[in-house]
Amino acid sequence: MMLPEFYVDQVIQTALREDLPYLDAATDWLLPPGATGRANFLAKDDGVLCGLGEALRVFTLLSSDFTFETFKQDGDALQKGEVFATVAGPLPLLLKGERTALNLIQHLSGIATATRRLVSLTAGTKAVIADTRKTLPGLRAMQKYAVTCGGGKNHRLNLSDCAMLKDNHIDAAGGISAAVAAVRQKVGHTVKIEVETRNLTEVAEAVEAGADIIMLDNMTCDEMRRAVELIAGRALTEASGGITEETLRAVAQTGVDIISVGALTHSVRAFDISLKLQKDQ
Repeated sequence: MMLPEFYVDQVIQTALREDLPYLDAATDWLLPPGATGRANFLAKDDGVLCGLGEALRVFTLLSSDFTFETFKQDGDALQKGEVFATVAGPLPLLLKGERTALNLIQHLSGIATATRRLVSLTAGTKAVIADTRKTLPGLRAMQKYAVTCGGGKNHRLNLSDCAMLKDNHIDAAGGISAAVAAVRQKVGHTVKIEVETRNLTEVAEAVEAGADIIMLDNMTCDEMRRAVELIAGRALTEASGGITEETLRAVAQTGVDIISVGALTHSVRAFDISLKLQKDQ
């Protein structure tokens, strides 16, 4: 998955304008404009790298005089104490861009690390880990890219990707069958229809209505297992709602195709990375 440069640059420029509206009250009075320096990106925990290109792009946007060395790439495992990249160039700008670069790489690496952990917990089952639309405004594509770096899959990127009929849509339409029929009549042939179900009765109705994907929302593992048997391959099955690391393995063993986890993007813990100036500078 490649993120377009115009999108990445827009995110970074917004962050830089927020952090550096016109001057750095510390750096600009402390260092001469011509000072240079070199710094190491250091992993302070074990995890999965993501966002290295975006972090380095911060410095490129500040000055074309920066140079880089990279020893890892996105998706690679990191070990605590490992130096995985260096940046060298104008020292004042290095200090000004440090926080923006770290905010991006720490957040994205946190998502990739959490995703890799969940993927490992489903090993040996057919279930894939997927994200949701519970993302931070403006960062959705970056966050979903991080999920893929951790070995997960992307759910829909936006409301145009798939016709997902949730409880409010279904209630507004008068039921699952009516909702699916109405959307199927108008939607383009490339768009799939997913239906959220809360019990086995709704699962059966979604199957008969011809849903392409059936979400099993907040069901017990026993209910999900029975739903998978009822659907019998006639639609993809997606488990969602309240799934934790402790329950994930049991959910995967019910036979569902997809397990979507909103926490991967809406409440993930940042991965600990520092940017340390080399002592000889």
